[in-house]
Parts: sequence; C-alpha cells; structure tokens
Amino acid sequence: MKPPRPASKAVSFWFLTGVLFVLLVSLACGAPVEFSPDFDFQAPPDTGRQEEQTGEGEPQNQSENGSRQSIPTFTVAPNASPQGTPPPNSEAVEDASIFPEVASDRLVELHNQLIPGVVNIAVAVERAGQMGTGAGSGFIIDEQGHIITNNHVIEGATTVIVEYYNGFQSEARVIGADEYSDLAVLQVDELAEGSHPLPLGDSDGARPGQWVLAFGNPFGNTNSMTLGIISAIGRSIPSGLQSGGLSRYLLPEAIQTDAAINPGNSGGPLINLSGEVIGVNAQIDTGGVAANSGVGFAIPSNVVRQVVPVLMSEGAYSWPHLGVEGGDVNLLVQRELGLEEQGGAYIAGVTPGGPADDAGIEPGDVIIEADGEPVENFDELLARVAFSSPGTTIHLTILRNGEARQVDAVLEPRPLGDIP
Repeated sequence: MKPPRPASKAVSFWFLTGVLFVLLVSLACGAPVEFSPDFDFQAPPDTGRQEEQTGEGEPQNQSENGSRQSIPTFTVAPNASPQGTPPPNSEAVEDASIFPEVASDRLVELHNQLIPGVVNIAVAVERAGQMGTGAGSGFIIDEQGHIITNNHVIEGATTVIVEYYNGFQSEARVIGADEYSDLAVLQVDELAEGSHPLPLGDSDGARPGQWVLAFGNPFGNTNSMTLGIISAIGRSIPSGLQSGGLSRYLLPEAIQTDAAINPGNSGGPLINLSGEVIGVNAQIDTGGVAANSGVGFAIPSNVVRQVVPVLMSEGAYSWPHLGVEGGDVNLLVQRELGLEEQGGAYIAGVTPGGPADDAGIEPGDVIIEADGEPVENFDELLARVAFSSPGTTIHLTILRNGEARQVDAVLEPRPLGDIP
C-alpha cells in the first residue's frame, strides 16, 4: 500500500471525491425506478449512490446512467377475454441448453405443462386517494392455494381477482407482502380444475446464455409465454419505493433476461427449460417507453425461498440493515485513495446511529473482507448483508489511510420509512 496522504490534501480529497461520484453516474450502472400502476411518470435522475437494498443488500452508490428507466411491469387491466389452453402435459421436462433442441414442439410441450400453474391478477386499488384498476401476473406454489406475485401488483388493493389458464376466476386475499423484495403472497379458497403448483428451482445455478421462458399477462393478453436467454446474473435492482419515486434500497442477485417482459408481466414466473421457477419477473429497463426493450429483471428464486415462508407465517419480513452507501473501487477511487489495486466496497456515507456508525466505519473507508471472505465490489457487500439476519455480527476488514483495520458490525432490522 502507498503511504497515507498528508493532512494538507484533505480538502482536495473531498473535492475530488465529489467530482468522482458525478463521473460514476456515467461510468457505472443504475437507474431510477418507477412504480406506476395506472399512469406513467418520469422519475428524477439517480444521484448515483447505491443505498442498502431490500432483501439483499445495503446501500450502494453504484448507479446506472440516469437516462435508463426501470419500471415495474404492472399495467392497467384491459378488457380481454379469457383464453383457454390445451390440457397440461404431466411428463417431466428435460433441460435443453442449445438452440437446436429448443424446437417448436418442445416449446408447445413446455407451454402446455406450465401454463396451468400461472395466473393473471386483476385488482381494484386505492392509491393517493384515487381509485383505479390494474393487472399483473402470478404463479401457484402449493395445493393450499398460495400464489406468489409482486408487492407492487397488489399494493393498495381493495379487491384481488385471480384468473386461471382456463378462464375460471376466484377472489384472493393478501396473506403477506414485502415492499423491499417486492414479493407478496395471496391465497384462494379454490384452485381451478387442472391447475397445479410450479416447482421452485435454484437461482444460484442460473448462468448467462441459458434459455428461459417468461410467463404472464402482458397488456392483458392471458396465457402468454416468451422465450429468451439469461443475459446476466448478480444485478442489483431498485426496491422499496421512497419519496420522489426513488428507491433507497437495492435488491441484489437479480437475473437479467432478454425474454420479452412487458407491463402486466409483473409477478409472473421466469422458468428454465427444466420447468423450474428461477425468478419472479419484476422490472424492465426502457428508454422512457413502458414496453419491452430486451432488458428485463427477475427477483431470484432463492430470495423467494428466503422471504415467502416468513410472509406466509407472519405476514411481513424483516431485512437486515448495515447503514452505509457507496460503490465500487474503480480507477479514480484507487488513485485518490492511493490504493495498490482496485477492488472492495467504497463507503461514501454512513447512517448516523446505524450499525456501521456504531462499529466505527467512516466515509472514505474501503471494506475488503466480510467474515474472512474477500469483498470484490459493493454488490458483494450488499448480498452479504441482505442474506444475513438482523442481530447477526459481521466481521469486516476495512482500509483507512492505507492501513487495514478489523471491525465488528451487528446488523439491525431495516428502519421503516424514509430516513436520512
């Protein structure tokens, strides 16, 4: 490590740090998030700081270009007539990983087998004192009538109607919801004849290039399926609506796909060619148009495994909180701090009185290890925190002024509401 900068450089350091984060907005990736079931609006540009994430993470200042727009795939429900489907195929679906194997008859088989587990969701909502209607998607997870969808689909709903593959409808009640992971659990008293649960797969096994299928209710078109690939894994997406339409927290380990996802697909399953749900479709990035642009995001199934059982038993989920915001150590940060190499999670801000503050972490620190494991970037820190529990002690190695220090931070439940 290079020796610490002299004290006379302090003013220059903080000035350059401010300039640095302006540059990071154009160099890194991030986007404002829009939650709008009945109308569209343009969220203000992201400031470039990544804050703690929902169900997965911690604050982050790693943000994407402000011109990129993430929106939940939730749309006003059009008047569409139910469409029937052929009877489900009960044969096991084998994996296919190269295009020649994804023939049309194979896709027909997958559609027929899986569509009875997918539902369309229509809601009557009251938000900001206004009544409206909306539509989304979901999927059955057990024989007891539990259905998974997105929180933003049912948020503020006064009535929830579930429609199955064969047009049969039933009213559902909300069992539990979590704004931060954008997951919700519904329950119906009666499932449609022929419908069945869809199995959850292991999202940790998802790899870029694998074929996936997106199911749902785009623009009110029921029983829809689209084909694409996993474009990337390990994305951090906004979650948890805050003031001004901006998210204070991020959800890590999201799956990016080019399978067509449009308004109305929210809450529908992203399924691999083994017939397993590996994600819950939640957001799309657009150029300002609320339609598919080939950049969609799904909440990973392993977050579903973590959150949904708690929602079913308790109705709510408590995420851990470290109380930091920051970003990756890129070339500019490396040069300004005099670091020997790029890597680690740069801490730009610390929540007063939060776990990081109590542990002695300060703005300008770089976290390089958590519980003895290297932290290569800010997303890794987010995931480490998000997949822990409140009350867990995390042993962190930080760099400050070129020196390594050890600190212990006790994670706390994430604060409710928008805090400074």
